[in-house]
Amino acid sequence: MKEYLIFRTDRVGDFLLSLSLIKIIKINYPDSKITVVASERNIEYIKTFDVVNNVIILKNNFLSKLKLIFNLRKKKYESIIVHDGKNRSRFVSCFLKCKKRVVCITDLIDTQLDIIQKACIKMQLNFDSECLNFLDNRNHNLVDIPFKNYIHLHFDEKWKYNEYIKKYTDIEPDENELIYFINSLISKNKNLIITTGKISSSILNNIKDKINKENVRIYMNQNLLEIENIVFNSDLLITCHGWISHIASSKKIKQIDIIDNLYPYHKWTSHFRNYNYINREPFKNLTKKIINLV
Repeated sequence: MKEYLIFRTDRVGDFLLSLSLIKIIKINYPDSKITVVASERNIEYIKTFDVVNNVIILKNNFLSKLKLIFNLRKKKYESIIVHDGKNRSRFVSCFLKCKKRVVCITDLIDTQLDIIQKACIKMQLNFDSECLNFLDNRNHNLVDIPFKNYIHLHFDEKWKYNEYIKKYTDIEPDENELIYFINSLISKNKNLIITTGKISSSILNNIKDKINKENVRIYMNQNLLEIENIVFNSDLLITCHGWISHIASSKKIKQIDIIDNLYPYHKWTSHFRNYNYINREPFKNLTKKIINLV
């Protein structure tokens, strides 16, 4: 049995990229064993995937690195993949035993799928485009969803000027603008589910009694699995780019992704399916463009 060690000590969305690589490994070697070195930000989510046999945390301090080296030197891996490109991961990997060590580096040219394909060549794995369907075996019925057909609006901190990157264009709506947007969406003969992730939203609290409760549900403080399942069962996802965008693409759910042109998102989205994007701009302008795409 071949054992693979993958370093993914960053965020949830980054791990979802590694799931494509894991699926390729499993296609080539179904009985292989996968260990992922994770961060505090993604470890609990990674543990929910049956395809990962073992998950180990690496904190960004010297003691954690030494402890991990001591524990992992007992094995010799078929391949060690530093998929996060982090210096801490490179450092630890240098002291471990393996037949092949692959360091994935994000450059100015390669997309994330290019990087995975190059890693496959180094490990002598046959690349399979089926890897893009990396969530096919997940249980999609963990949440009691009130609608059969609905739009999913993920209204997280990225919509709020004071809670996101200040150099990005401000897209935060006022209450009237948001109510108009919601009504415009449901006028398309659609139901609407709004999620916030692990946050509450004062603007949604303020308008919840002013919207049509028969067609709209607002959920706050959901965990990642709950949000994942709401995406899976939706007809359309509207979001500001993040881990949830990878979820929609993996199931070919139509999505409208709001991005900022200061960042080269195409390097992370070139492999997305059923994908539409709009650059960040004032909310009134966004409303018109989104409604035209629904």
